[in-house]
Amino acid sequence: MNKNIFHLKGGSLASGEKRDVVISEGIIKEIGVSITSPEGALVLDVSDSIILSGLVDLHTHLREPGKEDSETVRSGSRAAAKGGFTAISAMANTSPVADTAGVVEQVFRLGKDAGYCDVFPIGAITQGLHGRELSEMGAMADSAARVRIFSDDGNCVSDPMVMRRALEYVKSFDGLIAQHAQDPTLTLDAQMNEGVVSSVLGLKGWPAVAEEAIIARDILLADHVKSRLHICHVTTAGGVEIIRWAKSRGMNVTAEVTPHHLLLTDELARSYDPIFKVNPPLRTEKDIMALREALCDGTIDIVATDHAPHPAESKECEWQEAAFGMLGLETALSIVQKTMVDSGLMNWVDVQNRLSIQPAAIARYQSQGLEVRVGNRANLTVINPGKSWKVDRDLVASRSRNTPFHSMDLPGVVTETFFNGRATLLRGELVQEMSS
Repeated sequence: MNKNIFHLKGGSLASGEKRDVVISEGIIKEIGVSITSPEGALVLDVSDSIILSGLVDLHTHLREPGKEDSETVRSGSRAAAKGGFTAISAMANTSPVADTAGVVEQVFRLGKDAGYCDVFPIGAITQGLHGRELSEMGAMADSAARVRIFSDDGNCVSDPMVMRRALEYVKSFDGLIAQHAQDPTLTLDAQMNEGVVSSVLGLKGWPAVAEEAIIARDILLADHVKSRLHICHVTTAGGVEIIRWAKSRGMNVTAEVTPHHLLLTDELARSYDPIFKVNPPLRTEKDIMALREALCDGTIDIVATDHAPHPAESKECEWQEAAFGMLGLETALSIVQKTMVDSGLMNWVDVQNRLSIQPAAIARYQSQGLEVRVGNRANLTVINPGKSWKVDRDLVASRSRNTPFHSMDLPGVVTETFFNGRATLLRGELVQEMSS
C-alpha cells in the first residue's frame, strides 16, 4: 500500500453528487463513478460521508511563541487537522508579539515543521498591540511568511488616525486589515453582554454599541481610502445591519462569525462558569438569529473559530478573574452543521463556501479553498453528517481544555483530513508523525 495514494469510494460532493475521488502525488487525480482503485491505493468507504474542500480558518490563537502552556503551533495544528482544517491563520498576540518579520517567520517555520496544515501568520497592526505606532507591516509582507492579514485582535485599534494609516499602508501589497471591533472606553472592565442577565448577575456590561460604533467608523475609513477591511467575530444584530448597509453600497468589507456566537447566548453566564466568558461576549437569542440570517444571506462572509486556548488556572477561578476565550477548531464544523445545515438555513455547498472557499479568497491563500476538481491540490475534509459525537475536553488535541461544548452531543463526525494529499486524520484518528 502506498500511503500517499487514496481512493475515497462512494462519497458525496458538496453538491450532493455521488463520486469516487482518487488522490495521488498530492493532487486530485480522478473523480468519477465506480472508479477502479489504483494499484497500492488505500481504499476508504466514504459512502455515508461528504467530501469538502479543506477548511480554512482566518482566526486562530496558537499562543507560540511565549505561551506554550496554552498551545503550541504543533498542538494547534493537530487540533486543526482533527477538526477538518487544512489551513489556519495564527493571530499576533503572542509573546513576543508577531509585529516583526522575525517572529512571523518563526511561526511560519514551526507550522511547516509540524506539517499538519498550512499555518499562515497574521501580523500585528501596531507595535506591541499598543495601538499607537504601526508595526513592520512591509517587512512582514516581504518575509518568508508573506503576511497579508494584519490584526491587533484581542485589542481594538481605537485611534482613527492609526487605523487610517494602516488601511492606507497595506494597499501597496493588497493586504487586509482585520479589526477587533471594541471601543475600549465603552467596555472598561466589562465582563459580559450588557443586558438583563448582566444586571441580574451584577457583572459589568459590554454594550453592543461598543462593537457597532467601531464597525461603522472603520467601514467609512476603509471606503474613504479604498482599502480592504475585515471585521472579526461579529456578534450583534446592529453590527450585521451596518455591514449589510455597507455592502449594499458596494463598500469593500468582509466579516466573520464564530461558531460559538451562532449557538450560545448570554443566558449561560447565569452559571457563573467562566468557560462561557469570551471576547466579544455571548449575546442574546435575537443576536444569534440575526447572525445566522446574515451568514445565510452572505452579509457575513465566513465562519472563523477564534480558537482561544487557556490553561486550567486561567479558567478555573472566579468569573471576574478568568481569561476571555474558548476552544473552537475541533468543534467548528459540527456547530455549523447543527445551527445552519440541520436547521435548513444552509446546504453543504454553502458550508464549503463559508468555511473554505471564501476564507481562502479573502486571505489570498492561493493553495487553499480550491474546489474538489481533478488537478487541484488535495486539501480535503471528509465528514459523516449522519453520525454524532459527545465532546470530551479530556480527548481534545489542543493543549488546553476550555471548550464550552464539553459533554454536548454534536452532529457530524470528521473522519478524514487530507493536507497536500497526505492524510493527517484517518478514520477519525490523527496521523501521529507528520512533517512538511
